[in-house]
Amino acid sequence: MNICYILRILTRNLRLRRDDKIAFNIPIFIDTNTPRPFIEDFSIYGDNAVVNKTVAIEDHIHLDAIGLGTGCSCLQVTFQAQSIDEARLLYDQLIPMTPIMLALSAASPIWRGYLAEIDCRWNVLCAMCDDRTTEEQGFEPLKNERFHIPKSRYSSVDCYISPDSAVYNDIEVVQDMDIFHKLTENGIDHLLAQHIAHIFIRDPLILFEEMLHLDDTKDTDLFENINSTNWQSMRFKPPPANSDIGWRVEFRPSELQMTDFENAALVTFIVLLTRAILTYNLNLLIPISNVEENMQFAQKHDAIRREKFHFRKFLSTKQTPDTPSFISIQKNNSKELEHDKNECEHCFMTIDEIINGSNKFIGLLNIIQDYLSNIDIDADTRDTINQYLNLISRRAAGTLMTNATWMRHFVANHPAYKHDSVVTDEIAYDLLWKMKKIANDEENCPEVVRRKSSKTTLDISAAIEKDINEIEMKRSLINDNQQQEQLS
Repeated sequence: MNICYILRILTRNLRLRRDDKIAFNIPIFIDTNTPRPFIEDFSIYGDNAVVNKTVAIEDHIHLDAIGLGTGCSCLQVTFQAQSIDEARLLYDQLIPMTPIMLALSAASPIWRGYLAEIDCRWNVLCAMCDDRTTEEQGFEPLKNERFHIPKSRYSSVDCYISPDSAVYNDIEVVQDMDIFHKLTENGIDHLLAQHIAHIFIRDPLILFEEMLHLDDTKDTDLFENINSTNWQSMRFKPPPANSDIGWRVEFRPSELQMTDFENAALVTFIVLLTRAILTYNLNLLIPISNVEENMQFAQKHDAIRREKFHFRKFLSTKQTPDTPSFISIQKNNSKELEHDKNECEHCFMTIDEIINGSNKFIGLLNIIQDYLSNIDIDADTRDTINQYLNLISRRAAGTLMTNATWMRHFVANHPAYKHDSVVTDEIAYDLLWKMKKIANDEENCPEVVRRKSSKTTLDISAAIEKDINEIEMKRSLINDNQQQEQLS
């Protein structure tokens, strides 16, 4: 079915269910010639003065269309896990990384032709995809609805789902208790049942006639109809029915970048971090309420250089191996923590400290480099990976710009810009044309991406070929053993 048709139906149903006009206001960036107070004049669009007074907020940009949110681009990564337990662990461990990656990938500083005081799409998307009625939002007493729901169905994660993470669930989770009890009575543990019961407080947004009479014991389409329209910062994805696809986890916060190289760098970083988490038994967990705060910090103007984020001070656990990196910093600090049980497990850190480390914190990139040094990887692939990680490191340190910061600089230096926060059609056209050339490698942009040259080829690397050969040998050995057992 045509994806455009489905999107039209989704957006229509969002509006109909909400039974109210979509509206959201974001703070405008105040430049030297920005009118104070800044109040939008909607009369040029044909709206009357009453509407103008109703929706306009001083020093804010008014957004009133779902497409202003759903039209944003994003970079999402899905990981295959070995089991449900590993999927739940990865889901939880990556939750604290969602605001960090949102800030690192910031690329949305311009809205409806104005420079904004935000750099990311997240809150706009949450508001534009909000199908809650006034009762569900808490503006009116519950009469026709079942729940007060604090957040949009497009929002950050509300709860961890792995057993060891329960202590960090410190915010209220609204859930359908009938579903919760049905799940727990049939062997589903409390945390996973809570997660499912929470996403099922939402109504379906779209349902096709052929789906009305599906057999739920053989098909999971009705479940996916709800799961896939809860657009959270992470998504837990059970295996589809009648498929060899396993348990998966989707990492969803990152913003799309100008170049393939930047997108590859973001994906490579988060993929390698998952490998390090599993290999070294790391613990990145912080209270879910702190992740919520971080999501707001991450969207602010130039958050990488201006903001600090809640982050866990000690990532190693009792199962973490004694590698040089951890011995030098993490192990000693972890032992200190054991002597002071009252000390907080997390503190405020800059993005630079989180990614590159400090004299008190190991830094995620150092852990990843330690992991890479202990696996079989050919030199060319390692060189390419190092280029990706170097971009992440420099961006975290502030020596390379985010896409959002670069866009602001482009607008500020455009001859047609009057320093009044207005991005005219001429400026917008020139900006997009410049970005197109950078994306197609027709021009360099050293402020965002240093010159790069991948040594990776389309040929299978020696390390991967070795793994494939080992798998084939083991498979052959298993087949031989099975044949011998049958003969005996």
